Amino acid sequence: MTEPIKILNQYWGFDAFRPLQEDVINSVLAGNDTLALMPTGGGKSLCYQVPALAKEGMCLVISPLIALMKDQVENLRKKNITAYSIFSGMSRKEVITILKTVTYSNCKFLYVSPERLETALFREYLPGMHITLIAVDEAHCISQWGYDFRPPYLRIAALREELPGVPILALTASATPDVQRDICEKLTSPPAPLQRRGGQTPFTGDSFNSWKIFRQSFERPNLSYSVFKVDSRINKIIEILTKVPGTGIVYCKSRKRTKEISELLQLQNISADYYHAGLLQEERNRKQEAWINNKIRVIVCTNAFGMGIDKPDVRTVIHADVPDCLENYYQEAGRAGRDGKTSYAVLLYDERELQELNEMVAIRFPTQLDIRNVYQSVANYLQIPTGIGEGEYYEFDIADFLKKFKLNSHTAIYSLKTLEQEGWLSFNEQVFLSPTIQFTVTKDYLYQFEQSHPLLEPILKTLLRAYEGIFDHTCFISELQVAQLLKKHVDEIKQQLTELNAAGIIEYTPRKDSPQLYLLRNRIKAEDISINRVAFNQRKERFEKRLKEIMRYIKEEAECRSRIMGSYFGDKKIRSCGICDNCLRQKAVTLSKEEFDSIHSRILDITRSERLQIKDLMIKLSGIKKEKAWKVIEFLQAEKKIETDSAGLVRLK
Repeated sequence: MTEPIKILNQYWGFDAFRPLQEDVINSVLAGNDTLALMPTGGGKSLCYQVPALAKEGMCLVISPLIALMKDQVENLRKKNITAYSIFSGMSRKEVITILKTVTYSNCKFLYVSPERLETALFREYLPGMHITLIAVDEAHCISQWGYDFRPPYLRIAALREELPGVPILALTASATPDVQRDICEKLTSPPAPLQRRGGQTPFTGDSFNSWKIFRQSFERPNLSYSVFKVDSRINKIIEILTKVPGTGIVYCKSRKRTKEISELLQLQNISADYYHAGLLQEERNRKQEAWINNKIRVIVCTNAFGMGIDKPDVRTVIHADVPDCLENYYQEAGRAGRDGKTSYAVLLYDERELQELNEMVAIRFPTQLDIRNVYQSVANYLQIPTGIGEGEYYEFDIADFLKKFKLNSHTAIYSLKTLEQEGWLSFNEQVFLSPTIQFTVTKDYLYQFEQSHPLLEPILKTLLRAYEGIFDHTCFISELQVAQLLKKHVDEIKQQLTELNAAGIIEYTPRKDSPQLYLLRNRIKAEDISINRVAFNQRKERFEKRLKEIMRYIKEEAECRSRIMGSYFGDKKIRSCGICDNCLRQKAVTLSKEEFDSIHSRILDITRSERLQIKDLMIKLSGIKKEKAWKVIEFLQAEKKIETDSAGLVRLK
């Protein structure tokens, strides 16, 4: 087995690993099931790529992010490492071609979207793949208690039955302690069937302790968090961008808002552009590249932007709207300052928005009547008869669907989400399928065709020269690249490819980036749609809890924001950052000696007799200004007179 550090140097040119990477890699190489919590941009992909290259066999990477899959595959291929990907929307023929290639080659990485795992086709080829490691990216998606639960992830545990002894590496940027436990339990290998276990009690999944868990500190000492209650968001955004030079991101909840704010910034001579999932893929790529290469200073976007983008010099991340959970906020805000230099994460809000957050529970969890109505509308829109549809992809224009059936957008979207969580269908707004070509004639016939169709000869010659092996198997192509090689407009290239397809010379599948709806089961009557009410209500309760936490973060004016964030994710050891708005407010608080001694004495009296959460301690200190109480608490912690234990309880040391 090749040493990890040699692989790192050979393929990536680095002489040392980042913090935690080496520990995770060594755990994986020792054959342990491993959970790694590392921030976005912290080098998670190397944690499975290096051990996979150090071992014999192939690494199966499960990820829901199609764009990220494609980027990873392209980057690995540039290093002459064999990698393929299979994801939503690919045709059966394309999938078979890749599965055959993977099975009969020295492929090191196969990226798959989770819904592909239990298809009969994937299962058919699985035994022939020499899989020696399973990597699960965005592992929080497996937990019903997580903020982004995706039912297809639950199939991974069943996959392990067919790959006994293969270790798993679960990766996520943010997961609360409950979600961490749930990830480990859901991904643990099921034991042998009961009859082979001597009548032991059935498997409960409670094997959290068998996993090796590595967690990078949630501390970001260079990142200053702040929250502002504002009347005019655009004025505050302009003020921040004027004061803080450098690249920035402005996150918005709606697509319309991204365009509006972008245009208002341009009027103030701030270089800006907008980005959301509704744009064509080529346009998204162009805008993203312009921002990465500093041709645009500020990108105004929805949360569709940012996954897999490692731009270290982002100085400012501004949230023009409040996210619905701290997990999303931490990930998005954390895109600032990855180069270690001082950066700013700013959250803007008003009272109306907090009221809307309270109302989100009813919106996010529609009634059974609404869910059945949306299901019926989908079936009518796609014209799917009862009893068919399972395993089929359908192009699904959500805007057109809402307009034709006069549905409320929130009701429809969250009904679709519920139907997805209940295993009825899957809706993916971001499907990127490159165009493909497969020659269908012999070389002799192709030569004769070229002689009789001289106008099409240049494009045929270009395809054969530019894409190795294109004559023998289906090949992904770039219409734009072909157009550039021939110095023609891309529309003319598409027209010529269509002509060749009509003539039977090639099978040409044009690029597809329209949203796709995938039926996981045959269509049934809407009145027969059933929802697991217990699980539905539990998800609702967890969502309410997450809303309360983000609102507490917003309203808090004394506790260090980094510590609030760390505590939420189970990291109790974070020190006060000293640079967030609350820490700066604390520094400005003055305490007389009498006030300090009085508060000091009350805190010691309380903690001497009981252990309690910080928020409960603050309640017991009623009558004292929160800022002053916090100043004394932080002094006592610094002097090691009180401490917070692993359960978050304050006690006298």
